[in-house]
Amino acid sequence: MHSELTFPYPEMPAAQAIVSNGMVFSTHCAGSGLPVLLLHGFPELAYSWRHQIQPLVDAGCQVIVPDLRGYGHTGLHGSLSDYRMHNLACDVVGLLDALGIAQCVVIGHDFGGALAWTLARDHAKRFLGVVALNTPYTRRTEDHLIDTLRKYRGESNYMVYFQKPGQGEALLEANVYATFAGMMCRPNALMRDFSQAPEALQSLPASLLGQDKRIQGVSFLTEQELSVYVKTYEKTGFTGGLNWYRNLARNWQDTQGVADRVELPALMVCAEHDIFLPPATAEGIERYVPLIQRALIRDCGHWTQQERPEEVNALIITWLRERLWL
Repeated sequence: MHSELTFPYPEMPAAQAIVSNGMVFSTHCAGSGLPVLLLHGFPELAYSWRHQIQPLVDAGCQVIVPDLRGYGHTGLHGSLSDYRMHNLACDVVGLLDALGIAQCVVIGHDFGGALAWTLARDHAKRFLGVVALNTPYTRRTEDHLIDTLRKYRGESNYMVYFQKPGQGEALLEANVYATFAGMMCRPNALMRDFSQAPEALQSLPASLLGQDKRIQGVSFLTEQELSVYVKTYEKTGFTGGLNWYRNLARNWQDTQGVADRVELPALMVCAEHDIFLPPATAEGIERYVPLIQRALIRDCGHWTQQERPEEVNALIITWLRERLWL
C-alpha cells in the first residue's frame, strides 16, 4: 500500500481540497477572470502545468489545476471502472460546480487532452472552448483501440502492455528515477520525423523509458523538477494513471451512439517530434471539430507545455484573446 503524500509541489499555488463526484481532489487555484482549467496527462501531475499558471493569471485568467483521479495528492479512489472517461468527466464537472463556475475554457495534454475533448463533446454547455496539446480528437472506430493495437503492434506496444494489472507497475516502479529520467526527455536531434522510426521503437521499454537513444535526447527537467515526480510516484505508485489506460475498451463501449462532433471553438497544438502522438494523428480533425485552429511547435517532443512553455503560453493566450475572452 502506497503512503499518502504530505509535501507540496514547488512553484505552485497552495492546493485546495475540493469535493467532487464523491471524492476529494487536490486542486491548485490562482487568479481571477476567465476560468481556465488545466488537465494533465500520464504520468504527469498538476505540477506539469507550473510554467503556465502565472502567465495565464497575468493575462487575466482564473486558473484551476487539479491532480486528476489516481494521481498525486488526489490519489487512488474507487474501482477500476471508475476511471472510465465518462466518470472522469463527471469529476471535472463536479469541480466546476464546487467552485461555482458556470463555464470555462478547458486545456488538456496527453490523456488530459482526451478528457478535454470528452468534456467539450459531452458537456459542451459548461465550456467556452477547448485547447488540446498533442492529443487530437479521434472518432469512434469500428474496433476499440486496444484490439487494433494488439493486432497491428503486438503485446509490446505500451498501451497494450499496460492492460494487465501489475505489469506496467512492475516496469515503471522498478526504478522510478530511471523511469522519469528516461521518459521526460527532448527528442533526439536525429529524430527528424516520426515516419523514419521503425515500429519497434514504439514498443517497451525502448520508447517509453528512453532506453533507445535514437529517440530520446537530454531531459528537459532540472534535478529539482525531476525529484518532484520521483518523490511523488515513489509514494503513490503508477496504478492510478495506468487505470486510465485499462478503461480504453470501456470508453469505446460507452461512446456507442454518441455524436462524433465537437462544436466548440478549439485549438489543436501539435509537437513536431512527438513519437506518441505525432502531428499526423490530427489529420482530418476538421471533419469532427469544425471550429478548429491548428498550430505546430517545432523541435518539440511529447511533453509540450514543459519542453516549450513560452511557445505554448503564447499560443494559448493569443488564441484566448482572438476569441475575445480576454
